Amino acid sequence: MEQYEKKTARLLLQCQAIKLSPKNPFLWASGWKSPIYCDNRKTLSYPEIRNFIKDSLVNLIKENYLSTEAIAGVATGAIAQGALVADALGLPFFYVRPQPKSHGLENLIEGDPKPGQKVVVIEDLISTGGSSLKAVEALRQQGCTVLGMLAVFTYGFNIALENFSKADCPLITLSNYETLLEIAVESDYIDADTRYVLQQWRKSPDTWTPPD
Repeated sequence: MEQYEKKTARLLLQCQAIKLSPKNPFLWASGWKSPIYCDNRKTLSYPEIRNFIKDSLVNLIKENYLSTEAIAGVATGAIAQGALVADALGLPFFYVRPQPKSHGLENLIEGDPKPGQKVVVIEDLISTGGSSLKAVEALRQQGCTVLGMLAVFTYGFNIALENFSKADCPLITLSNYETLLEIAVESDYIDADTRYVLQQWRKSPDTWTPPD
């Protein structure tokens, strides 16, 4: 995994899909103040990075889930990358909305999933895992067998590990928070003191306050 983790972290920093700003933190929808902001959709604008992520996800599926019969993306962040992965593997693709469409057929899953189909779910970012696992549950209710989830990046919160374990859904990510901080220090994006501040945030993100 090291060949994926470090290069992915470098590329996410390179294209500014991930930004680190402990003194001027970002406000998450949850109300948490965060020194990191991650928008992996930005990678889609850079063909070399986009293709590295696609190829890495394809390789992980071939290494871990040879019986995969379809790919599902979690809306909206993983729709494009999930479709790219499905195309590379020659497999069916569908995506899962956060809630059913409010008109028309009121679909929760867009595409044509089949009962019993073995599915790998693609996600762009794992925080607590709550929204990602709702997609897994929706697919299971449709009769699909979810083999596991692959994501581009995870913050590595303990609550996410617990949630995936409870849901009996294996999770593999291309990179993670600790590797990101390691690469950020190596590339002089941050210094050792800033790395410590960022590590403290991850331990208690709901109560963390930015440094003076």
